[in-house]
Amino acid sequence: MSETVYLNGTFLPKEKASLSPDDRGFIFADGVYEVIKYYNGKPFRYDNHLERLERSFKETQIGFEDLTGLEAIFFRLLEENNLKGVHAGIYIQITRGANKRVHHFPVGIQPTIYAFAFSLPSFTENLEKGIKVITHEDIRWLRCDIKSVALLPNTMLYNQAVEAGAGECILIRGGNVTEATHSSVLAVKNGTVITQPLSNLILPGITRKVILEICVENNIPVEERVFSETELFEMDELIIAGTGSEITPVIQVNDTPVGNKKPGEITRFLQRKFFEMV
Repeated sequence: MSETVYLNGTFLPKEKASLSPDDRGFIFADGVYEVIKYYNGKPFRYDNHLERLERSFKETQIGFEDLTGLEAIFFRLLEENNLKGVHAGIYIQITRGANKRVHHFPVGIQPTIYAFAFSLPSFTENLEKGIKVITHEDIRWLRCDIKSVALLPNTMLYNQAVEAGAGECILIRGGNVTEATHSSVLAVKNGTVITQPLSNLILPGITRKVILEICVENNIPVEERVFSETELFEMDELIIAGTGSEITPVIQVNDTPVGNKKPGEITRFLQRKFFEMV
């Protein structure tokens, strides 16, 4: 059965979807995206994802305004691809559109809108047992708060993790932890959850936001502060958090075990509360 996708107002088989070679997403990576997870047909934190998408449009000056029309598109994609009754993801990418190659933002062009649905089950083994991660210098640009399609540095760094048999790569900038290649990073020390404060250097993660809300609701101390690479190796627990990762324990960083190399008590509590929500 052919996969159905959405492209510029039309639902069509994926193999029939085509883009202009002049599309600025292709030429310049001039576009933004979101991934929303649906649990048995119900979106998780839909409004938060759309708020972040809208912010990406504002920061990049991409002229897309029909956010309210996206929900119906997403549900139809789930329906046509038989994904309403399972855990699934929606990928939505919007570029500035097609135009001759110029280095400024051209005016009067229509954005390119592309979306598809895909199976997105929970990575049960990772959630239960935890993962190993590696560290690397953060080689990305200085606007990591924008969910840009310019992901070549992220994929280069994540590929190093894959080659090392790891599940993620935690990024270090100026001696301090920022985030991971496609996840937020949270740590636990002496019962306190610690994570980088929001800035231009990290994406405002939706799952990160949910974790901090769970902490506040359950009187778990939280510190939003910069922490160093040295501190990273001294934490009692580490967490990789994201739409796909959900709340994944980290049990080893490079060659150093985290805690007793088992998912920690606070991580387990956060996982339990998170899955009660979804």
